[in-house]
Amino acid sequence: MQATDAAEASFGLSTIGQIALAVSQLDRAVAFYRDALGMRQLFQVPKMSFFDLNGLRLMIGEGESPGAGHSSVLYFRVGDIHEAARALEGRGVAFERAPHLVARMPDHDLWMAFFRDPDHNPLALMSEVRPGHP
Repeated sequence: MQATDAAEASFGLSTIGQIALAVSQLDRAVAFYRDALGMRQLFQVPKMSFFDLNGLRLMIGEGESPGAGHSSVLYFRVGDIHEAARALEGRGVAFERAPHLVARMPDHDLWMAFFRDPDHNPLALMSEVRPGHP
């Protein structure tokens, strides 16, 4: 096996650098992500806006064709899912249901709470609660 073959064989995707979501009204979506969710806006260009999610970049943009499907889910890791849900509800975010236990893992309990942005893109809070922690 040559060096280039070995490098190609060991290559694997492992880090998300950006996630893109289609929106129908950029100004409304920017207000939701920036103001309601409290994300740091990096910059905006015609038909697109970019946010920093602790090193991961989120691009929201007006779709090329109206009515495009929404299939991506963004899962936001939080320490205290109940506190995070209360803070977002205080900013007008409506959850589909209260934070709930999804699975008991060997070393933690996985909690989630789902909500949607103004374009009905699914979003979620997730929290890995270790034993002995609230």
